[in-house]
Amino acid sequence: MFAFRVGQGYDVHQLEEGRPFWLGGILIPHTHGARGHSDADVVCHVICDALLGAANLRNIGYHFSDKDPQWKGADSKVLLARVLEMVREKGYEVGNIDVTVVLQNPKLNPHIPAMKACLSKVIRLDEDQLSIKATTSEHIGFVGREEGIAAHCVALIYVPGAASFHI
Repeated sequence: MFAFRVGQGYDVHQLEEGRPFWLGGILIPHTHGARGHSDADVVCHVICDALLGAANLRNIGYHFSDKDPQWKGADSKVLLARVLEMVREKGYEVGNIDVTVVLQNPKLNPHIPAMKACLSKVIRLDEDQLSIKATTSEHIGFVGREEGIAAHCVALIYVPGAASFHI
């Protein structure tokens, strides 16, 4: 078992008028929300994929299939909590998580503190270990046309008590 592992996640969802907009575990007021089998929270989804990848546990679709009715409309915080159980069952803890959300509108900066507070509780992580950033795509592509949302994530996991190294 490696003392440190890094995983990367990417997710994208189409935006649809009239849907609730769940992001980073909180409900954000907006005319459009992400469409998906669960609540379509792309922040939770990319964190799941980055953590699963770091632990060599495949991806979110493998564990929570969109063909399985039990996950229809599921709260993505529940999926994230289950992923954390899987990672911890393999003997790892989370070092840090870095998320970038790509969305034209609404502006997310006012919501980031609430997202960090919510998700740090789910992950059982200090807020300083969870970075959430937002950017636009400068009106380019499906995000720029406000047809969808994308997110990227990198996560570091480690074996508690393993020998550290210095560079």
